[in-house]
Amino acid sequence: MSLPFQLPPQPPGREVLTPSALVRMARDLLEDTFPLVWIEAEISNCSRPASGHLYFNLKDAQAQVRCAMFKMKAQYLRFKPADGQRVLARARVSLYEARGEFQLIVEHMEEAGEGALLRAFEALKARLSAEGLFDAARKRAIPVSPRRIGVVTSPSGAAIRDVLHVIARRFPLAEIEILPVPVQGKDAPAAIVKMLRAASRAARHDVLLLTRGGGSIEDLWAFNDEGVARAIHASTIPLISAIGHEIDFTIADFVADLRAPTPSAAAELLVRDAAELRRRLERDRRVLATTLRRHLRALAQRLDHDHARLRMLHPGARLRAGRERLHGLRLRLRGSHPRSRVLLWRENVRGLSRRLRSATAARLQLANSRSRELARALNAVSPLATLQRGYAILTNPATGEIIRSATQVASDMPLRAKVADGEFDLRVDTKR
Repeated sequence: MSLPFQLPPQPPGREVLTPSALVRMARDLLEDTFPLVWIEAEISNCSRPASGHLYFNLKDAQAQVRCAMFKMKAQYLRFKPADGQRVLARARVSLYEARGEFQLIVEHMEEAGEGALLRAFEALKARLSAEGLFDAARKRAIPVSPRRIGVVTSPSGAAIRDVLHVIARRFPLAEIEILPVPVQGKDAPAAIVKMLRAASRAARHDVLLLTRGGGSIEDLWAFNDEGVARAIHASTIPLISAIGHEIDFTIADFVADLRAPTPSAAAELLVRDAAELRRRLERDRRVLATTLRRHLRALAQRLDHDHARLRMLHPGARLRAGRERLHGLRLRLRGSHPRSRVLLWRENVRGLSRRLRSATAARLQLANSRSRELARALNAVSPLATLQRGYAILTNPATGEIIRSATQVASDMPLRAKVADGEFDLRVDTKR
């Protein structure tokens, strides 16, 4: 590497430098000459004293360089550096003046494999998104009750066991076909692309499920392959992706018509719950039966009504109705004839006469009964009744006054006595 700088011209005579001046000149030269560099290497001799700074070496098979990462930068690390770990670092080239040692001042550091993969992931994601492979408008609806489901996955993985278990529990009538592919390793992307194309050509399935269990970003990398993404986009069959755990996202998830967080969740989305379907069917059956009974009753009532109208419109029925009406008119005409009215009036008079005689007899009987009652009551208080028991009524013949007291009479006074069967005169002989 040629450096774009020139050594300062040598002054005339001898110039003596101190170590610190020399090291400072070398440090300035390095820092001014080298830009920020990216370096991938293995960590060794890693230490983190109480100050919070991080000191370590980065090495490969032929060389190593001392590194320092100060606390302000080290606190943002997303992993814990350790000896033997391969990392990708962004650093400034410098010198440590106190020891005159070449070193790197690290400003950013990430795990090497993951960092490179994440950069590749983001670059592919941005490119495919710009092409429209992720557009929501192109995504197809997943069938509500698919008859045949194709599962693109490893036949020996945990994902297919979870999918089969959930579907057997929820809707055992669903037909599942396992479309076997490797889901990890360098051969996985090509195998997945080939299987997706074959499934599209066969057109045997109502929906496809592309799935595998969890793992590291390297384990899931087959589903971040551009060829796999384009095969999903070109599929003629709606496709659900369920890659890894809920927090894992792959390029396949963005291209798929629907993304499920886990294989089990995908199975839940694919088929309906048979128990719930039975409950809905039973509810619909009851509603249908009630509606049918109501409809049949309405039809029966309408049939009866139409039948009655038909009977009424029948010539025989109309003739009978005419005869009945004519008979009624005759009866009314006969009832309106003067002779009929006279006969009716006579019958009414006879009825009134019978009622009058009956009422008169009843009134007379009631009057006789009351007379007898009054006679008995009058007889009970009559003086005549008293006379019948041997008593007499004395009166003054001159005045007709009834004698009620001895003070009303005097000696030699004439009196008249009335008894039950007559009267006779008396004279008072002596008053006592």
